[in-house]
Amino acid sequence: MAARLRMLLRGDPEPDADTWHALGMALWRGDPAADAVVQWAQAHGLARAWPVIERALAANPASLAARTNDGFDWPAPLRAYVLQAHARPPWLDDARLRRGARVLQATGRHGMLVLRDAGLMAGYQASAINQTLVRTGALEQGAQRRVAETAQWWLACTADGGMAPGAPGFQLTLKVRLMHALVRARLQAQPDWDAAYLGLPINQLDMQATYLAFSTVQLLALRMTGEWLSRRDANAVMHLWRYIGWLMGVEDALLCDDEAVGRVLLYRNLLSQAPSDDTSVKLGRALMDEPLGRPYRWGRRWRGRFDRARHLSLVRWFVGRQGMRNLGLPPTLPWYPLLVWLPHAVGSVSRWLLPPLRPLARRWGRRQQLAHRELMHVPDPVSSLPGAAKGCPHSGNRSAA
Repeated sequence: MAARLRMLLRGDPEPDADTWHALGMALWRGDPAADAVVQWAQAHGLARAWPVIERALAANPASLAARTNDGFDWPAPLRAYVLQAHARPPWLDDARLRRGARVLQATGRHGMLVLRDAGLMAGYQASAINQTLVRTGALEQGAQRRVAETAQWWLACTADGGMAPGAPGFQLTLKVRLMHALVRARLQAQPDWDAAYLGLPINQLDMQATYLAFSTVQLLALRMTGEWLSRRDANAVMHLWRYIGWLMGVEDALLCDDEAVGRVLLYRNLLSQAPSDDTSVKLGRALMDEPLGRPYRWGRRWRGRFDRARHLSLVRWFVGRQGMRNLGLPPTLPWYPLLVWLPHAVGSVSRWLLPPLRPLARRWGRRQQLAHRELMHVPDPVSSLPGAAKGCPHSGNRSAA
């Protein structure tokens, strides 16, 4: 995977000794602010603590500085966590956030398809990172639900104003961050967790891979399937995900809002990953069959098989023959990306040449995305800590790069 990406990079992206050492040290760092909240929640009982957490996430930050009207004192770790999230980083640009979200809305259902197949499935080749998913059972025992929850979160984050303080995408991101911290605490406590090989569960390098999957990898996948994106649009998407990554607890030094820099970060992250193994096959096959369980309103049998074949075709386009073998997937031809490449190219260039088409394309694309969400509907995504105990929706996305 790194070798294929290397062909797209200018200059020498190879990490020097200091950079390589910094990547290694990132394996040992978690998310102190979220970890402190989880430590408090576990000490007081998760069932009692979670309503307090949700109340704090929905509260006005100014109200966290004092007791509530009913005399309740906010726990110090929770107060610090929420106030830190509401503190705007100095580089944040609201106009670029809006532009990045609208660029992704215009990609329609296709944008969600390539994110799944290039961002999630291809990443299962990184075997060490798979351990969190295998140990929690996520995506192996409930692939359809896990993918659906991730899609719901992505849609909330990419909605107009979705990342404004207190907005659904903002709150869901902070909830998912706490779920990562909960999984990290539980796996780290397991006596057979091989920290010398794996580092901390859901460490900073893994979290960087998540961020790169939703930003750099998706942009690459869109370009590989015919989408034309201007540098300004691509970097707006990078800016949006830099902010989401920052809210998710990724250290700012591991983030960027420039696509070219993101490709270098992705290349170096890939170099650090362990090769595929039996976990790659186990997770790859589970995700391969996910479309067969979707609740189609009509034609469930043949539509499930068609979507399964379409996803396999896209995966083949992104990972090649060897990647298909690494993931234990059946041989297939990349018929679907070849079929849609020209229409996507014509459509994306037309939107750029004819600005009046952009709002129409964005609305139509968003309608497709919402319809795709309904196809994978879950009643209340990312809403309770007990769901995280079984494996949070994004804990495996750290392997997406």
